[in-house]
Amino acid sequence: MKHIVKILSLVIAITALWIGLLQTSTIPQSHTWLLPIYFVVSLGCYGLLMVGVGLMNFPTCPQEALLLQKDIVEAKEYLKQRGVDVSTS
Repeated sequence: MKHIVKILSLVIAITALWIGLLQTSTIPQSHTWLLPIYFVVSLGCYGLLMVGVGLMNFPTCPQEALLLQKDIVEAKEYLKQRGVDVSTS
């Protein structure tokens, strides 16, 4: 929910800035159509940054890793009993 509020406030701020620049004619009229494109590209970069930060801070779960290894061993034993070759080559 926090990210939605951040993104919506960013969209509102950018829209207000864009409308303000259009009203004051600070930017030439020929360049104003580029502002929404810059906004979309910036939002995409922000999204990629947040995904990267999330991946860097991804928690490790040692207990879950042990349970997964145990499940793998059980699955290999089960498949061996059924006649499936599960050698690790």
